[in-house]
Amino acid sequence: MSQPFVLPGLGPPVSLDQSYELCERLATSHYENFSVGSWLLPKSARRHVYAMYAFSRFVDDLGDEAELPHRSLYLYNLEQEVNRFYEGSPLHPMLLAVQDTAKRFQIPAEPFLKLIHANRMDQEKTRFETYDELAFYCDHSANPCGRLFLYVCGHDEPELQRLSDFTCTALQLTNFWQDVAIDWGKGRVYLPQEDLRRFGCREEEIASQSVTPAFVELMKFEIARTRDLFAKGLALVDRLQGRVRMDIRLFTRGGSALLDGIEANGHDVYRRRPTVSKGKKLRMMLGETVRLLLGL
Repeated sequence: MSQPFVLPGLGPPVSLDQSYELCERLATSHYENFSVGSWLLPKSARRHVYAMYAFSRFVDDLGDEAELPHRSLYLYNLEQEVNRFYEGSPLHPMLLAVQDTAKRFQIPAEPFLKLIHANRMDQEKTRFETYDELAFYCDHSANPCGRLFLYVCGHDEPELQRLSDFTCTALQLTNFWQDVAIDWGKGRVYLPQEDLRRFGCREEEIASQSVTPAFVELMKFEIARTRDLFAKGLALVDRLQGRVRMDIRLFTRGGSALLDGIEANGHDVYRRRPTVSKGKKLRMMLGETVRLLLGL
């Protein structure tokens, strides 16, 4: 027998349009370094991007904000909601739009379930011994978002989705390197333990926010690894057309700009957390618009 449905936000039935409005509000209420559903996307696709992003935000919020005794039950019930995408109707009002998008674009359950699995890993792991372990986590926490994005833009080709994984993993790693201090405050270290040992960097240095030569060399190594992933992901841009390829390129440019910021700060991610300003975002978007008009 399934457990009682206890997901937060459960309310009275809503129309499909109202459900999409709930998704848009959730998506746009979170600050991100990277634009979500940017105006470069076709308007017809934008509401579906919001629905996919709202689902991922909802999963994150369950892990970050739910009280510990309830988290496992929340995730279990969210998995049941995903099953209802294909076998019935979800109970949560926001997820009606997610179901509609999943059906419209024939999105399988796997990327939704991977995001839920990533949340479970968040509860169980605070350290990653190897880079491969960290990459496995990114494959569940970040890569499904790129695949969902491609689905709603009309692309289900396995090769394109594989290329999107490079970009999404790079974006996730960039976020980790940007937030070393914030994550330490939450009891987490995403820098692989094998890399800490390789460069002679101890967690005590992270705790004391010391930008030691060892930490700088470690960050240089992680940034180079991340830039390599961004470069591999750019092959996806060449396989796409129009505004969709521009939005993918913006994700890459935004992530690369954050890496530039880390380097410009002397790899001090403790006292000067790098961000992409609104002005810089606007300049990047204008630059991509010009490229679109020139057919580049």
